[in-house]
Amino acid sequence: MADPDDKPVSIEREFFILGLTSDGKQFRPSDWTERLCGAMSCFQPAGSGGRNAHLKFSPYVRPTVLNGVKSVVVSEALRQIEPLAYHFVIDFARDNDLQVIPAKAD
Repeated sequence: MADPDDKPVSIEREFFILGLTSDGKQFRPSDWTERLCGAMSCFQPAGSGGRNAHLKFSPYVRPTVLNGVKSVVVSEALRQIEPLAYHFVIDFARDNDLQVIPAKAD
């Protein structure tokens, strides 16, 4: 698995953590994306709080589906906001042998 730490940080840069292991097996439990993104939901841009802030996913770590595979989109901006949270997400992918791919630039 390529380590996203090897490249300079750009606020716009994102990558996907796919719900597939390196050998192509589906990662379980099936709600892993919601669990991971829920754990990261407290990392929000300044001023984006409000009464229902606890009910939103972070814009830096959010669930998605990529080609039919449950995935998580991670913004490298998280590294600048909270490096430990960023490394938690990276370590989660590495420890669970999940595929990580860069998001395509527009």
